[in-house]
Parts: sequence; C-alpha cells; structure tokens
Amino acid sequence: MQLFYIPIIDNGTITLSQDESRHCIRVLRLTEGSTIQVVDGKGNFSTCKISDPNPKRCIADIVDTQKEFGKRDFHLHIAMAPTKNIDRFEWFLEKSTEIGIDEITPMLCEHSERKIIKPERLERVLVAAMKQSIKAYKPLLNPLTPFNEVVNKSNEDIRLIGYCNDYTQPHMKQLVDKKKSVIFLVGPEGDFSPEEAELAIKNGFLQTILGPSRLRTETAGVVACAIANTIND
Repeated sequence: MQLFYIPIIDNGTITLSQDESRHCIRVLRLTEGSTIQVVDGKGNFSTCKISDPNPKRCIADIVDTQKEFGKRDFHLHIAMAPTKNIDRFEWFLEKSTEIGIDEITPMLCEHSERKIIKPERLERVLVAAMKQSIKAYKPLLNPLTPFNEVVNKSNEDIRLIGYCNDYTQPHMKQLVDKKKSVIFLVGPEGDFSPEEAELAIKNGFLQTILGPSRLRTETAGVVACAIANTIND
C-alpha cells in the first residue's frame, strides 16, 4: 500500500503537493483511474481515484474516507532533549512514530548539548514514518521547550522521569496503566541535573527505570514508547 499525505482532506477532491505528485506519477507511474490512499495526519484515511495525473499537481476524487482510522485509547507524550547528533534524534522520531506515539516535545535541559532544531526537517521525518507504518495520525511535534516549562505544564495521568542516578527505582512497566495518558521525560547525554530531577519530583513525576542497562537518549525514548504501547496492546 502506497500512502500519500496532505494536511487537509476536503469533501470531493484532493490535490497532492508537488513532491507527492511527482512521486505518484513519475516514480510509481500511476495514471488516470488509478487508486491511491491519502491520509491527513488527523485520523482521516481516504481512498481516491486519480482524475488528473499531473506530475506537478495531481488531482484525485475521494471515493471513501475512514474517520479516526487507527485511533488509540491512550495518549503517549515523550519529552526528550535532542541529541548532539541530530540524526539520532531523528531516528527516535522515526521509530517512535512507527511504534505509536501521540506527542513529542524537544526539551531544553541544563546539560543539553543541542539547543537549536529545525522543525521543518523533523516534520518531514514524522510524515515519512507515518506513511511507512500506515498510520492516519501524525504525532504532534511541539517547539523546543525549556525543561521547567514542560514540567510545570504537564497534566498527564502518569508522569515519569528517567533519571539515571538510582537503578533501584521501579520499572516503567510497573507504573503505566492501560488507557491512561503518560508523559515520559528523557534527559540529554549528560542526564538531568539533580535540580531538574528534584523539580520534576516536586511536580508529581515518579522516578523510573527501563531496565538494568544505561541507555542512549534516543534508545531510552524508543524503549519507553515500546513499553507503553505493549501495556496498552
């Protein structure tokens, strides 16, 4: 199945972007009457038939739309300090989207080595992963946000922080319940500062571990994502 993405699906017809049109017509060599599937990242999954196979502005008629396609009954939010090597953070975005995640907040921490991100590039990673894994919902990517702001504004049912100073803390799988909203904080390469950990705990976050091993930032994010999804499977 080849999925295409447009941010808005109106009744009647859809028009693919220039990049999507070129891929559809030039690469896949689809023609008038060919069937394609289109998602909008908001839960709509539409089956369409191409009416104008223009490689710069392909138009298709909507045949059927499934609303809330693949809607989940829990909310997973991971706030992570972007890694110094941005490729590793993009790997996290890709894999967590494939597994299943609802919200991602790049987080600016005291020990952060990367303090600038390019949201447009990261959005492209999310869209590609959404299409590859046949999903109709695109994770919400928040702006780069200071740690204190993330902690103070969090209102999820279950609030967790992966702080590497104590491996006797309960495992994440013991703290996550089905159908509950979860936020999990992942620190930078140098981990959270003691002051950050203390602030999180004062704001209702529980310290947790993902196992006996010390994980890279992006690996911890993917493991946390997998655990939450497995519990809710």
